[in-house]
Amino acid sequence: MAEYKRRIADQILAEQLDTTGAVLVQGPKWCGKTTTAAQAAKSVLYMDDPETKENNLLLADSNVKALLEGATPRLIDEWQIATKLWDAARFVIDRRNETGQFIFTGSAVPANTSTIFHSGTGRFAWLTMRPMSLFESGESNGSMSLRALFDGKAETALANQLTLQDLAFLVCRGGWPGTLRLQHKSALRQAYNYIDAVANSDISRVDGVSRDASFAKRLMRSYARHQGAQVPISTICKDLEENENQSMSEDTIASYLNALRKIFVVEDMPAWNPNLRSKTAIRTSDTRYFVDPSVAAAALGLGPDDLMKDLNTFGLLFETLAVRDLRVFADALDGELFHYRDKNGLECDAVIHLRNGHYGLIEIKLGGDKLIGEGVKTLNALAEKIDTDKMPEPSFKMVLTGIGQYAFQCNDGVYIVPIGSLKP
Repeated sequence: MAEYKRRIADQILAEQLDTTGAVLVQGPKWCGKTTTAAQAAKSVLYMDDPETKENNLLLADSNVKALLEGATPRLIDEWQIATKLWDAARFVIDRRNETGQFIFTGSAVPANTSTIFHSGTGRFAWLTMRPMSLFESGESNGSMSLRALFDGKAETALANQLTLQDLAFLVCRGGWPGTLRLQHKSALRQAYNYIDAVANSDISRVDGVSRDASFAKRLMRSYARHQGAQVPISTICKDLEENENQSMSEDTIASYLNALRKIFVVEDMPAWNPNLRSKTAIRTSDTRYFVDPSVAAAALGLGPDDLMKDLNTFGLLFETLAVRDLRVFADALDGELFHYRDKNGLECDAVIHLRNGHYGLIEIKLGGDKLIGEGVKTLNALAEKIDTDKMPEPSFKMVLTGIGQYAFQCNDGVYIVPIGSLKP
């Protein structure tokens, strides 16, 4: 068995188990939900184990609480096969009046909640996992900490010196735990298998609506062309007509995208709405992203060599990789990730906003002095617009780059941080 690589979600799960009766771990398929949950569990029930599945289902109908007996925290994997487990767990939690009783994991396809009578409020906490960040998979040395940036304690640090070729591979491989032990070609194949599984099965299983697999793939391809942009469904519809030679109503496209969102294939980024010195209209459309850059690369049919020949597309998909990592890190810091864009065209790729009100401004650039310089200019322009009488100044301003030897602070206060150095 391959050695378990520690996940940032490990600590979040431990903290949630200390404060609530049960934790539902959710996220895209193949991101490592069950493996991570098993590290914290004292006993495990695999509901879909072929040797016991039939008996498990019989017990779920006749004596569901028997399935919950075992050392705690007890992991119930594929719990959605028998949704009675949810209300039963809620009942047991109330009677035991103790935290850390259960961990629920399952398929990315949501459970049928029509048979569930209790929302889980006060008994369940939710933890969303994503594919691995570069820090978790070992491609970042973690010498620059986001927490240190928020605390004003960051110092110059040596980064893992990733090359453009390295990054191109990491974008196309993605953060799927199962790829880390595979050879180069096999690792790259995983994202294509993921696309096939989503299109051929999951997008229809999510809500029982039969959907066309070929159109689902074409839609994901169109979506990938708009990574990092705030485009409406009408634009995606037009793109499909022009580039895929197929039309579909906007309502149908919205239905497909909603299904992809429910199974965590796409994860758009909401807009940030700060207090500004002047009255400037802020664009509120979400920015389009896949949960992992490899999905976008596979949807476009691109490999590492293709990205090296098209640095513009490479930059867009690197942004998706950076956003994936920043989301993982934001969760660890009890924060959320947003983007900013106003009517004047001023745009900031990412804003990490913590619950305590502190925030950091981030521009994402693949590399190059010119692009980094543009990122610095954008960050300073946005910082100047913020009304610091009504909210604090940014804790930090950072250009997150793909390549670079050191993470350091410029004379104007902006940090230049290679992604090969970043951790929460």
